[in-house]
Amino acid sequence: MKKKRFTEEQIVRMLRQAQTADQTVSQVCKEYGVSEQTWYRWKSKYGQMDVAEVRRLRELEKENARLKRIVAERDLEIDAMKEVL
Repeated sequence: MKKKRFTEEQIVRMLRQAQTADQTVSQVCKEYGVSEQTWYRWKSKYGQMDVAEVRRLRELEKENARLKRIVAERDLEIDAMKEVL
């Protein structure tokens, strides 16, 4: 997977810049070197969030991934116990 160039916090700041400044979306995209398609995808994901909410989202995603791994390991243990019995 390709490494991300921008963090979520940077993305939120870019979205706010286009909303508050007198720049158009295409001008901001050229400034940061991203396509308008990427811009609108970011806007749909992070549009109404602020930086603190994005950090919380990232923490929740990490915790969710950890819990999914735990459940998968538990399922494997249960299957192994059933085979033994």
